[in-house]
Order: sequence, then structure tokens, then C-alpha cells
Amino acid sequence: MNRRVARIKAVQSLYQIDMTKIGPDEAIEAVLEEGEEPSSFLHQLVEGTLNHLEEIDSTLNGAMDHWTINRVANVNRAILRMAVYEMKWEEEIPVSVSLNEAIDLAKGFSSDDESGKFVNGVLSKIAGELKE
Repeated sequence: MNRRVARIKAVQSLYQIDMTKIGPDEAIEAVLEEGEEPSSFLHQLVEGTLNHLEEIDSTLNGAMDHWTINRVANVNRAILRMAVYEMKWEEEIPVSVSLNEAIDLAKGFSSDDESGKFVNGVLSKIAGELKE
């Protein structure tokens, strides 16, 4: 499983966890194809995001004007959370790669261009703060 596929499955897992409150292992199992094995990167993304959720949500709330993370569409919330985790705690991955991957995911999961623009705006602000 390459990193792009792992990110897609991580977003799907985080979405399920957010919506149904199931555990991370169960959510990951639910998104795998028959016979597909989860990668360590997939587990890292899901578990890392959940382990740092409070700080991630605080970072996101600080980056959004007149919005809170709880008002964001569920899929975009999963994408934003995972991207912030990756940007802040996955040091071997350049912030620009995490940002671009998140924008692509938002465009792929959404039926309009607004999600990609929204994710770009929020994460670009966070990326700028991380560089300082």
C-alpha cells in the first residue's frame, strides 16, 4: 500500500471513527479491500491523529476565522485533522507534501472545488505558522 492509498484509507477510517465512535482497529479493518493488509503508515496516521486530537483541533480552530472544527463537513474535518498530524509530527514528510496531498484528497472526496480551496486556506495558514 503506497502512501496515497494509506492517506485515503486513513481519512475514511477517521471519518468512521468520528461518525460512529468505533475503535481505530475496527475502522481500519472496515476500509480495507478483501485480502488487503494495512500499512504501518496507515496505522501511524490514524493512531497519531487520534493521539493528538485535542492539540490538532486547537490548531485548526486557531487557523479558521469565524469557524470551529465542529462546523466543518465531516470528510473535510477528517482530512484537516490527518494533515495537521502529518505536518506537525511526521518529520520526514515535507509540510508542502502533506499540504498538497490534503488538497488532493479534499478535491477527490468532494463534488465541488470549494472543499479544496477551504482545506488549502486553512492548512496554508498552519504551514506558515509552522515555518516561523
